[in-house]
Amino acid sequence: MRWKRTIQLLDVHAEGEIGRVAIGGVPKIPGETIAAQLHWLNTDPKGDELRRFLCLEPRGAPIGSVNLLLPARHPEADAAFIILQPDQAHASSGSNSICVTTALLEAGIVEMKEPETIVTLETAAGLVKATATCRDGRCEKVRLTMVPSFVHELDVGVETPHWGKIKADISYGGIFYALVDVGQIGLTIEKANAAGLVQAGMILKELINRDIKVVHPEIPAISGVAYVMFRDTEADGTVRTCTTMWPGRADRSPCGTGNSANLATLHARGRAKVGDTFISKSIIGSEFEVGLQAVTQVAGRPAVIPTITGRGFTFGLTQVALDPFDPHPGGFALTDVWGPSAGEI
Repeated sequence: MRWKRTIQLLDVHAEGEIGRVAIGGVPKIPGETIAAQLHWLNTDPKGDELRRFLCLEPRGAPIGSVNLLLPARHPEADAAFIILQPDQAHASSGSNSICVTTALLEAGIVEMKEPETIVTLETAAGLVKATATCRDGRCEKVRLTMVPSFVHELDVGVETPHWGKIKADISYGGIFYALVDVGQIGLTIEKANAAGLVQAGMILKELINRDIKVVHPEIPAISGVAYVMFRDTEADGTVRTCTTMWPGRADRSPCGTGNSANLATLHARGRAKVGDTFISKSIIGSEFEVGLQAVTQVAGRPAVIPTITGRGFTFGLTQVALDPFDPHPGGFALTDVWGPSAGEI
């Protein structure tokens, strides 16, 4: 073969959301910390080139993420990772943490111990403790102890040309979210409405980031609202979610960081206390169990420690490569598949 670059990917999904894990061929990423490496991936042309190589066509697709496994920097961590998506590199993700934990254990990168294995993951947002239930060589489910999550501002008014003035909660769960009660845009969270929800999410994200500037008080590499998550609560207390992701798709999982951010808003409003758990369902009906483990502070702000429990499943092993004569080394995207915003890629 005349390939210029090869990267091996273990294909995994967490409750429907694809999180491919780069287990071989990952180049050295500059930076003394994972946050610094995240910054490099998002600001250096070579970092942008790597993301496009893995996430855009012909080697990538608009659905899912690619997780770069990296050497851990923290002495307590078993492995580190950064999430690559079509728009940028991201600091943290619950579904991708489940995918990475499943990959590490089922590929033998971290020794699996039955009936339970604890894996400590290092992200740019901090350490995530993954407690995996294991049996017969399989990772059956993963319980994540997430990073501290906090509210930036509740009930932010957003003027829109389509729905008038709506309210959004701006909250952090590993990345920043705008959380919007879905009834405000006249839709419900179900598969048939996926396109409409995504279109609304892209509009709202642009409006919110134009007017509201958010930066993590302790990790400046994490800034801006990454996603708009629509939410609704069913009669039995189940939280229904749809996280909308650039350039125009819906998260297939219930969304771990989104539910962490939402849990912070529930606690701030007195609707959740330590020890509470509830089920969150995605747009396809898959489930995470969400729990409030403890309360803490981040830079003097009240914060919560969420837990997210879900399942990961391996479904393939892929090797992507770059032919030195390929006319599309940087990848491409078209609006027919990727949505209207693909013209910006």
